[in-house]
Amino acid sequence: METIEAIGVLAVSGLLVAWLLWSLWNLYRIPVGLRDGSWRRPLWWARLWSLALFVGCAAWLRGVLSGGFDVGETCAYAHHQAYDSEYRAAHVDEFGRLFPLSNKCNGAYDLVPVWVNPTVLNCAAFVLLASAVLLWFGVARLTGRGAARLADPPLGPVSPSPVTHR
Repeated sequence: METIEAIGVLAVSGLLVAWLLWSLWNLYRIPVGLRDGSWRRPLWWARLWSLALFVGCAAWLRGVLSGGFDVGETCAYAHHQAYDSEYRAAHVDEFGRLFPLSNKCNGAYDLVPVWVNPTVLNCAAFVLLASAVLLWFGVARLTGRGAARLADPPLGPVSPSPVTHR
């Protein structure tokens, strides 16, 4: 059974590394696509969707793991803050939420960095926007409507060939 678990961990790790490399490539390609007009194509929106999802998941994971294994030790030794167990007991439901993330040592100091919640929210908005645009591309392709707008315009009027008279 341990071999299967090890293979699973390696497979998941490999997929995450591949997603990281893909996201780094997208970090380069998205601004280039804004300049060359490829934002009009579905692949550009798929890149935006993937990058936003990756960054959002990474930021959320950073927030969730902000307390470490022992919040009291993390507060005291890593952040030099007083750990208030009474405050945490009174607000226990606040620290178990999926969003917005919060993991406070006391009433004044939060272990979750300030940038985490806005990053997760903005990335979720980009994922929804890219999903809607990709859905629009798919519907336009399936129905045939919008295909003329998606394709490049013709170069000019087509005249019949003098040889074939067509």
